Amino acid sequence: MKIIPTSIPEVVLLEPKVFGDDRGFFFESWNKRTFAELGIPADFVQDNHSKSQKNVLRGLHYQIENAQGKLVRVTAGAVYDVAVDLRRSSPSFGQWVGFTLCAEDKRMAWIPPGFAHGFCVTSDSAEFLYKTTDYYSPAHERTLLWNDPQLAIPWPLAGEPLLAAKDKAGTPLAEAETFA
Repeated sequence: MKIIPTSIPEVVLLEPKVFGDDRGFFFESWNKRTFAELGIPADFVQDNHSKSQKNVLRGLHYQIENAQGKLVRVTAGAVYDVAVDLRRSSPSFGQWVGFTLCAEDKRMAWIPPGFAHGFCVTSDSAEFLYKTTDYYSPAHERTLLWNDPQLAIPWPLAGEPLLAAKDKAGTPLAEAETFA
């Protein structure tokens, strides 16, 4: 497993060793020992899987309590993935990092607790899988406004995004609950 740094040191891309032949491919997407050796000592408790059509934007989600670290990957299609640092004590507070995740290259991303996370689908459709370090807690779920001018995220959308009601009603960073 190879780590590819991003502009926010705690958010990393992970490139697995993929073994392929005329039958297909195999790769290890999660190994607790390997991830601990890479400095990601995550203990996952939940797996989630979504399928979305082109131009669907999901996010930017986080839990103010029961904060979740997320190991994210795409198994079909492609997305533009974004993580926003919501840790006030961090030198990168309020900054975001974005990257493409796709089924073709099989890269994954580690989004630590304390970050809002979201993605938009750039292919005709995409299947998105992610492991979390804490359980979903609806009472603590928060949504950061996807198009907050303070963040100025250049989402690669083809027109208006398809949004859930909670994503349309997200909170701007200046008013959002954040982490210490």
